[in-house]
Amino acid sequence: MTELILPILGAIIIIALGIYAGKTLYLLKQQNIRQQNARNKRIESMEQSIQTIAFAMQQQQCNYSEGAVRICNLLKALPIANIPDYSTVYPELHSLYEKIKDYPTHKERDALSKQERRRQDKQREQLESEAETGIQEEIVRLRLFSCEV
Repeated sequence: MTELILPILGAIIIIALGIYAGKTLYLLKQQNIRQQNARNKRIESMEQSIQTIAFAMQQQQCNYSEGAVRICNLLKALPIANIPDYSTVYPELHSLYEKIKDYPTHKERDALSKQERRRQDKQREQLESEAETGIQEEIVRLRLFSCEV
């Protein structure tokens, strides 16, 4: 009798473990799908933000410095594998970003003297002026930006 019970008990345990493993794999697959959908939605939102900022720069509603900071940070933060070297794709924008990224903002800027703020504004405007032609060309491409994941 025990010869029959042990194999049946073993089969029940194996079937139960198989069902548990199958259910766990199904839940994992569903979780991966949700994560991928969220990632795709984030990428789409970031692409749209880049396009909107580029449009604002083109329409002169956003100065080149602010646009460069925002776009370069978005490009760096894209949640994609094998991020291209966007500094070679958009060299003028990245060059401007590298020159102004350490300028103080918000409270730090408010803490500066008026003279120092004016000096930095003039310097920033000069850098923007020097990069304007190249940035205008890059803005045209950024208006259609897609990272094609």
